[in-house]
Amino acid sequence: MPIRLSPQLLLVLQMIFLAPIVSANDWPQFRGPAGNAASDVATHTPVRWSETENIAWKTALPGRGASSPIVHGERIFVTAYTGYGLSDEKPGEKADLRLHVLCLDRSSGKLLWDKSITGSEHTQTITNRVVDHGFATGTPVTDGENVYAFFGVSGVVAYTWDGDLLWQADVGAGTAGFGSASSPVLFEDLLIVNASIESDTVFAFDKRTGEQAWKIEGIVKAWTSPCIAEAPGSTWEMVINQKDMIYGFEPHTGEKLWECVGIDDYVVPVPISHEGVIYCLGGRRNRCIAIRLGGRGDVTDTHKLWESGVGANVTSPVYYDGHIYWASDKAIANCLDAKTGETKYQERLPTRARVYASIVRAGDKLYLTTRDQGILVLKASPNYEELALNTIDGDDSMFNASPAISNNQLLVRTDAYLYCIGTTSAE
Repeated sequence: MPIRLSPQLLLVLQMIFLAPIVSANDWPQFRGPAGNAASDVATHTPVRWSETENIAWKTALPGRGASSPIVHGERIFVTAYTGYGLSDEKPGEKADLRLHVLCLDRSSGKLLWDKSITGSEHTQTITNRVVDHGFATGTPVTDGENVYAFFGVSGVVAYTWDGDLLWQADVGAGTAGFGSASSPVLFEDLLIVNASIESDTVFAFDKRTGEQAWKIEGIVKAWTSPCIAEAPGSTWEMVINQKDMIYGFEPHTGEKLWECVGIDDYVVPVPISHEGVIYCLGGRRNRCIAIRLGGRGDVTDTHKLWESGVGANVTSPVYYDGHIYWASDKAIANCLDAKTGETKYQERLPTRARVYASIVRAGDKLYLTTRDQGILVLKASPNYEELALNTIDGDDSMFNASPAISNNQLLVRTDAYLYCIGTTSAE
């Protein structure tokens, strides 16, 4: 009898073959191995925890940041910043800014190494908006051999597994009101970086040498990260969602394949794809657009499937069983029918707390991280169902980062700590 694999599992397997071997328990980039913020193998992640329950370990971090942790094998990587901009009242001196890549032991949380670079002379002056997330917002990415991080105007850095600096690259000196937020992605031998804020450009670098492979200019008001999506015919497209337009590019070369009229405002959320459809959110008026991949030229009239007035300004969505889910930054949980765009629910969160982190899914559970009122666990269902609201007393720092999922545990980063949440015997 033939074995049938789910489309979600097929996508994960195909993404895995683009890079060195990745374990099912790895979370090597922002939003996980397939870039979809989901784990179908983590079916026993915790529902409830507190400062005294279901915390495997807790490690104090040397600096602040909004980047998510990533996992490969027995190592965790995360970024942080120190020296400048820890508050807008007493920011310190720009010359003291240090941008860190941290490596921790997966089992214990022990800090293995801490490498840092000096911030650029073009570092943005701290404001009350920038201090909300700071200078270490982009999540690093690893191929299991090296680790790569993007620090906005301070550039791209690549470190070896042992923390030796491999290469650095400059991507521009531009700044904007909200700072920098994009996370780099790996595609085969390329490291792709969206530097829309720094230079209106997307760059691709040889991941081993840092040599520029290609660049795409004219990418504007896009705080989002690139999305590598499978198109019909098992080909790959890189989707960039920017102000007014959504673009599809050939990721090997940077050649533009298609364009679609998009959201008439700046864009922050990362698109997600499922079975040849890309879902793009963004804008202060909160829009969501679904586009069938594989088109050429202007696909607005031919491949745009639907558009909804329900969306998100900051946070990225997750797909599950015919629906897409997310929480807006204004504390509203949303669910849409992925095929039609029909709204299934819009529910005010019980805490009414602001949300910067993006939702993640483990099996049929959704984890929704608020900035300062805990993590809400929801059933992944078009019928809104709260399972638990978890807080950690004693940590009053901000929870801006999206969790990582590994070995049936959650790795949750705050401005002060990195937590491993889940039983120590999780399998």
